[in-house]
Amino acid sequence: MINHYIYDGSFDGLLSSIYNAYYNKDKPDKIIDNEKREDNFLVREILIESHEENAKKVYHAIINKISNSALKKIYYAYLSEIDGIESDILEFVRLGFKIGADIESNLANPIVLKIENTYKKVSRERHRMTGLIRFKELKNNILYAEIEPDYNVIGVVAPHFTNRLASENFIIHDKKRKLAVFYNKKEWIIKEVNGDLNISFDKREEDYQSLWKMYFKSISIKEKINPKLQRSNMPKKYWKYLIEKGG
Repeated sequence: MINHYIYDGSFDGLLSSIYNAYYNKDKPDKIIDNEKREDNFLVREILIESHEENAKKVYHAIINKISNSALKKIYYAYLSEIDGIESDILEFVRLGFKIGADIESNLANPIVLKIENTYKKVSRERHRMTGLIRFKELKNNILYAEIEPDYNVIGVVAPHFTNRLASENFIIHDKKRKLAVFYNKKEWIIKEVNGDLNISFDKREEDYQSLWKMYFKSISIKEKINPKLQRSNMPKKYWKYLIEKGG
């Protein structure tokens, strides 16, 4: 019988699944997010509850037996939401517990290479988001930004803006995942957002946007426009929420 561990989609849930993979007699052939599960009579589903203490044990074991950087790569790989990545992470952890920090240089191993490449993809998008997120001012003096990233980077983008905009209240809304970061000048949290937020923009914001678009157009030199280079530096998929692109 094929065993599938079904977890709640959280990072703690994934670490709890890894813990169970070591201590349960029924080992998983796959670890699957509950939202991605499919009915299959050939599969035995084992529901794994998110357990904070067990998750902490795995978290610290990864740091102590492998490395801090390996934990970061595992977390970024988890944020990719790529189908099957949880099972790849489990195999990566198993190998890491055997050979330690040397695992990160073992790129000949396909699992290690996949985790490394996935980490780089998510890291690149996180970096891009810090430069491409555009805030608009709401009537209640809250800054608001909409994003739809390929990967679930909202939580690793937030610290950049809490440092940069420490004296502001802001919301970063991932409309694709129905998640939002809320910051109140002191701390930030991530909450699920079902439906659209009740957004009302300040009149000044409309004027600012018009001026910004005029400025962007005025500094563009028609003869020097290079669409290919522009798409390389700022892929078109991100243009939707860029003020200078009409977003």
